[in-house]
Amino acid sequence: MATVELLLSPLPVHVRTARLVGVAAARRAGLDDDYVADLRLALGEACTRAVALHSEHAPDTPVRIVVRDDPGGLTVEVTDHGPPATPLTADIGDLLGDDDVDPQVALAVLSGLVDDVEITSGEDGTTVALRWPLPPRPV
Repeated sequence: MATVELLLSPLPVHVRTARLVGVAAARRAGLDDDYVADLRLALGEACTRAVALHSEHAPDTPVRIVVRDDPGGLTVEVTDHGPPATPLTADIGDLLGDDDVDPQVALAVLSGLVDDVEITSGEDGTTVALRWPLPPRPV
């Protein structure tokens, strides 16, 4: 079992760094190649959302990314310090408009990319946890 934790300045340029580290950790953990591309997209989407929220609400606070593998699978958590996320009850088509992309759209996209998504919100921000299965480890 391994855990990688990143604390990144909320700048768009660091989203690429998060994707690279996440993919490297996933490959090291043995994530199936079919899921690696999904992880790259989902992690990029979650980090982009967090960076945008931090830019507006917490520009001096780093975005926290944790990649962890355990017997239950590979988990990627992205924590922001923006306002609490609202529950995903709207269809993604209802969330899209002519304005800038709403953070809720990112959450809807994530739920389409990853089968196991958990969103935990509070007054201090939101944690988006994404999970993928790992193949059984040799004994």
